Amino acid sequence: MKLRLVFILFVLISFPVLSQTFTMEEIGKFTFPSELTADRSGTQLAWAMYEQGKRNVYYAEAPRFEPQKLTAFDEDDGQEITGLHFSKDGNWLVFVRGGDHGGYLYSSTVNVDNLPTLPKVEIWKINLTTKAVSIIGEGDDLVMGPDSNLAFLKNGKVWTMDLAKDLDATQLFDIKGTVNSMEFSPDGKSLAFTVNRGGHQLIGIYRDAETPIQFISPSFHRYSQPKWSPDGSKLAFIKTLGGTGAAFPLLEPRHDPWEIWHADVASGEAEMLWKAPETLRGSHRYFFFSYPNQNELVFESYHDGWQHLYALDIEDKKESLLTPGDYMVEQIKLSPNGSRILFSANYGPQEEDKDLRHIGSVDLKNKKLTWETSGEGIEAYPVALADGQLAYFSATPQRPHLVTVKKGDQAQMLQADLIPSDFPQKQLVTPKQVKFTAPDGTTVYGQLFEKEGGSSQKPGVVFVHGGPQRQMLLGWSYMDYYTNTYALNQYLAEMGFVVLSVNFRLGIGYGYEFHRPAYGYYQGAVEYQDVKAGGEFLANLPQVNREKIGIYGGSYGGYLTALALARDSGLFKVGVDIHGVHDLDGRYDLPEGYEVAPDYEKAKEIAWNSSPIADLDTWTSPVLFIHSDDDRNVNVSQTTNLIRRFDELKKPYESILIPGDTHHWMKWKNMIRVSNETAKFLQKHLMN
Repeated sequence: MKLRLVFILFVLISFPVLSQTFTMEEIGKFTFPSELTADRSGTQLAWAMYEQGKRNVYYAEAPRFEPQKLTAFDEDDGQEITGLHFSKDGNWLVFVRGGDHGGYLYSSTVNVDNLPTLPKVEIWKINLTTKAVSIIGEGDDLVMGPDSNLAFLKNGKVWTMDLAKDLDATQLFDIKGTVNSMEFSPDGKSLAFTVNRGGHQLIGIYRDAETPIQFISPSFHRYSQPKWSPDGSKLAFIKTLGGTGAAFPLLEPRHDPWEIWHADVASGEAEMLWKAPETLRGSHRYFFFSYPNQNELVFESYHDGWQHLYALDIEDKKESLLTPGDYMVEQIKLSPNGSRILFSANYGPQEEDKDLRHIGSVDLKNKKLTWETSGEGIEAYPVALADGQLAYFSATPQRPHLVTVKKGDQAQMLQADLIPSDFPQKQLVTPKQVKFTAPDGTTVYGQLFEKEGGSSQKPGVVFVHGGPQRQMLLGWSYMDYYTNTYALNQYLAEMGFVVLSVNFRLGIGYGYEFHRPAYGYYQGAVEYQDVKAGGEFLANLPQVNREKIGIYGGSYGGYLTALALARDSGLFKVGVDIHGVHDLDGRYDLPEGYEVAPDYEKAKEIAWNSSPIADLDTWTSPVLFIHSDDDRNVNVSQTTNLIRRFDELKKPYESILIPGDTHHWMKWKNMIRVSNETAKFLQKHLMN
């Protein structure tokens, strides 16, 4: 009897059993800050914090930056907080509560609790002297005016109010068309705005109730992003083509031109300063565009093959690259005094830095580039503070994002106490960077999640992100949707799966040709070969059972999941398709009488063949479909119509419809449910 006991103990010690130590609910208690902003003096800091569906505004003041909770929204009610701004005088905070600003119709109400009375998308204000919180009324798209003045959009019109006065907001002016952006002049006496009038978009300047609106160099084009010079005498803006144009071949890549123009405000006359190179790389512009000083403009462009920052000299019209190197910049922010640009980038000396983010800055006076952070963490969304300090979000593979203040070489992490005691930080694995080769020779990167111990032959799961213009990282994501999937990947690893997150083509972070490949999506789905190559890479790992490979993904990842199950059920034995796209030829539907491109029928055929719905005959793997029915990114009909075909073909499937929520699982309990159901379905088919 004693010998048998010794033998059993020897077996247990020599061959450790993989035991699950945390639940999806526990890892789902991650912290997620957003909307980080500072006042003009750089001494006040504010942000929104997400905690298990509860979203609140926090505030901290120099020099100690001790966080204070300013709001009491303590229900998991799906009402997000966006547009957080300080007033110009620093006495007020304003924000928008409600909507889904990660989707289309972002100002449309979100009703995740399916209440008989719809919630509203409302503007709130906080008096920073008394800390009193109150509602202003319905509206969105906030812009701060002089002192305590606020402008915002409601129903495509401009409304204003003085935060310090107990008066209702009033509509500033009426105009034909829909106003969609605006910016106050430096003296606060004029408002530049863009108004969409169908095929063209104008820039107007409003001065007062008696003065006619001035249109800047009106044309039949589309003007956007008006920026005032610091002295208020000039306006810079982006000019693109208007109208609809000829029906060029759909399958032939074409340059999409854009230009930077400069206008004299007094005369309204404008001239072109810069024209994007007439290349495919030069077709793609990005949102950052600034007028930091009287001498230059700073803009973001892709024309050298990477998303970079450029300075444009107004006098000689010459550009200069501010961020040279094989990396991308994003989350760009100008300091309040216009002296430096802050940004996040996947730059560093190690190969792993490709899949991380660090903070860089450029001094615009001498054009010196400085890397403010480095290492194995993820730093994102920087803002400038007084005395050369900065604040940003930071995370590691184990710790979720928190606000961090950097003073010289010292970094002060705020709100570590908000991470719950049962959050399994110490149990989380550090994902490993891996790379493999697609059939056409493209190098593809991914992150491998695996817990030590357990079976010598584990089941594998491929995770496919959405977007598709996204990049998964070697740690907690700076995007709310992908904090959810990072948590789920960690949970699946904890359950005993080997998880591979694939950064397939169409994603960002690896240069223009990777981001914008030929024959992608509805023009051939070339990126699917990266996903299949990832599945084969996973299946060939010695610790993975190649007969037990599953796949899951949401949105664009749902599309690729469905494509994998339809085309390669032999490799991908099971999948979870979360709000995926399934029928692509509808992208080419045209009303009767429209001009048809010469390759229209061929393009529709390729789009159909790029769709999962085209390969249902070879789809044999079990599948779980999940979709919410207030999805503003992928219409729920994409799943409804696919399920009907499954019903007609008498194919088995499982499904979950979540009424009232959106694409982004605004309600925490719904996010946890989706993750748990995904894990259970994969476990049922790959482990049981």
